[in-house]
Amino acid sequence: MSATGAKAGWRRPCTGGGLDIRNFGSLPNIITIGRLLLVPVIVSMIVAGEWREAFFIFVIAGVSDAADGWLAKTFDLRTELGAFLDPLADKALLMAIYVSLGIAHAIPPTLGILVVSRDVMILGGVITAWLFDKPVEIRPLYVSKVNTTLQIAFAAAVLGAKAFGFSSEYWFWPATYIVAALTLASAGAYLGPWIRHMGQ
Repeated sequence: MSATGAKAGWRRPCTGGGLDIRNFGSLPNIITIGRLLLVPVIVSMIVAGEWREAFFIFVIAGVSDAADGWLAKTFDLRTELGAFLDPLADKALLMAIYVSLGIAHAIPPTLGILVVSRDVMILGGVITAWLFDKPVEIRPLYVSKVNTTLQIAFAAAVLGAKAFGFSSEYWFWPATYIVAALTLASAGAYLGPWIRHMGQ
């Protein structure tokens, strides 16, 4: 693969051992799995309009994300399984929240579709590259990190406003457009290098 593609977030994956099922028992992984199990809970609460409960579940999920990362680093409990499960749990939770907020009309449904479509596009790109024997591995880009941070902050703000009756009059639409624009920019930052990689 070209250096351009690697710098832009795509690179050939390393080969090596697979995920060790024995790592399921480590405390950080148990916490991460617990966060995955919160996905249907927060979805049902948002759709039912139970905003305070949904907000507190969101906070618990955020605390668990920080906790499993801290435990893994502090006590050297990092595993390949954890490296796989942690981003999976984060993405599953964030996508579920945006879809649910769209269904509940707390955000424009098109924004929820956009957020999910971006991640589905990236996953589809990885699978397609593998099928054509041109495997790639994703490296987080700066724009992607900023985008994810703002997506989380926006979801938290919307849930908090709904839960506690805060006014969103002045910030809702500007924030919506910013999140949408960054999501599109992040998608483009991955799509361009992927097209070049597949054309080699």
